[in-house]
Amino acid sequence: MPADARPGLVLLSVKSPATAGAAAELGAGLAPGTLVLSLQNGISNARIAQQAAPTLQVLPGMVPYNIVELAPGAYHRATTGQLAALDDPRLARWCEPFERAGVPLDLHADMTPVQWGKLLLNLNNTVNALSGMPLRAQLLDRGYRRCFAALAGEALTVLERAGIEPARIVALSPRAWLRVLRLPTPLFRIVAARSLCIDAKARSSMADDLALGRRTEVDALCGEVVRLAHAHGLRAPCNQRMVELLDGAWPELPSHWPSKALCRTLGL
Repeated sequence: MPADARPGLVLLSVKSPATAGAAAELGAGLAPGTLVLSLQNGISNARIAQQAAPTLQVLPGMVPYNIVELAPGAYHRATTGQLAALDDPRLARWCEPFERAGVPLDLHADMTPVQWGKLLLNLNNTVNALSGMPLRAQLLDRGYRRCFAALAGEALTVLERAGIEPARIVALSPRAWLRVLRLPTPLFRIVAARSLCIDAKARSSMADDLALGRRTEVDALCGEVVRLAHAHGLRAPCNQRMVELLDGAWPELPSHWPSKALCRTLGL
């Protein structure tokens, strides 16, 4: 970063395990009060960044669409959606530049439901990473869908106990989407036809992390469900098992888990 850099807005988009370190670097190099928008998965990244860089002003945001790195420096947007961020007066003047850039910014008074709505979908990242398959192909395997539904079902139970109503990020409500996931594949193809309009290249970035031996974001996804469950006297064993697999034993993980094997390890 140039020593004289004085940006009006910084977009923080590193993976969750790198949040504290990246924010500390920003805090050391940016003027106090610089606005930082955390466009990251999970629930806690804006808070973690703010703690690591207390002189900056960090706001939570959300990216709804999938980005695939096809080659070094070559990125491909594989799904649709609109950026979201906390409705803050300091962001108001940035809405027009975002609009002109083709990535409109949708502002929300409360980002918690939006972040949890996205997290419910992101729980499939763990399944996709272990499947070793593109997203569309993985979703057409009923066994993998059962795993995704188990993770999301646990999360919804925990959110209900916590009094949090997740926002609807896709066309269906989270509960309705769970029912669709559990359908036999021929019916799933029909009912979820719009959701299956996914670029054939699309995959979760967690799959890339796993393939490259990098630490994954599982703690910022399944780990959030487990922590919220414990805070309310509940358990989330499927999400806990995913944390154990991807954040503990991942160096020994096979590159591809058949859906039946993954169902067994989740106790389904």
